[in-house]
Amino acid sequence: MSEEPVIELGNEFAEIRVSLIRTRNGARLLVESPKSGHRVALCPFEVEALTWQNTATFSAMIGKPGQPLIEEDPA
Repeated sequence: MSEEPVIELGNEFAEIRVSLIRTRNGARLLVESPKSGHRVALCPFEVEALTWQNTATFSAMIGKPGQPLIEEDPA
């Protein structure tokens, strides 16, 4: 089995690793932050949803570092 390539991106503010993983529900894009230990596996639809966003959305996300933009209901 061949290993998927890993892409590493970084600048003065952040460093991330991006790779393709295969799950029983299909391929996912794994985005990891080695510094914080946070990671998320996104399906193709979730990745496409990023393209629907505007600059204000990303500014709001960056304004709350290490936290979700929208809190989940504790229900």
